[in-house]
Formats: sequence, C-alpha cells, structure tokens
Amino acid sequence: MAGAAPSAKQLAQKLGTLSNTWVRDPFRPNIQLSEFLQSLSRHPRLTPQAVQAAATLHKGEIKRTYPLSDKMLHPPSTPKYYDRLLEGYQKSQQGIARPWWKVFFGIW
Repeated sequence: MAGAAPSAKQLAQKLGTLSNTWVRDPFRPNIQLSEFLQSLSRHPRLTPQAVQAAATLHKGEIKRTYPLSDKMLHPPSTPKYYDRLLEGYQKSQQGIARPWWKVFFGIW
C-alpha cells in the first residue's frame, strides 16, 4: 500500500498554496484563476485528483508531454499568425499599441 490518502485539510492547504503562486492575468483583473482555486480549496468534496490536475497545469507538464508541432504553430495559410499574436500580447502588456494607420491598412 502506497500510504494513506491525504485528508481534506491537507488537500485544501496544498491547493491554497498552489493558488497563491499562480500568476495573475493582467488583462482580466476581475477574473483570476487563483481566486477560483482558493474557492475550490474550500469545497467540501475536494478530491486528490482535482489538486493533482491543478498542480499539473501549474507545472506545465501538459505542454512538455504534448508539445505543439511546427506545422501547428505555423499553419500554411498564415505562417506568422501565432508569432504576431504573441508579439501583440507582449506589447499590450507593456502598453505599446500599434499605430492607427497600421491597424487601418492591416500592416504588421
């Protein structure tokens, strides 16, 4: 036998700690995953599987287990789509906007 199952209090503490380390979303300040995880930690029927799933997401194990192929990241129809999307996301975090004329003419 591998050991006793963790108690509800231990699961709640683990999920609460995990939620405190979660990165805040600057684009949606009113909707934070950490707040959801905090409320989930107080759920009376919290399961070890739920805590393990949140920990797996936090560690990025899914991304390492199932990496995206280059073909998926650069589709033939618009090969730079995701690169531009990521660039726009990063620039908007810094408060840098595209000039109106680039938006108007669809220029990157």
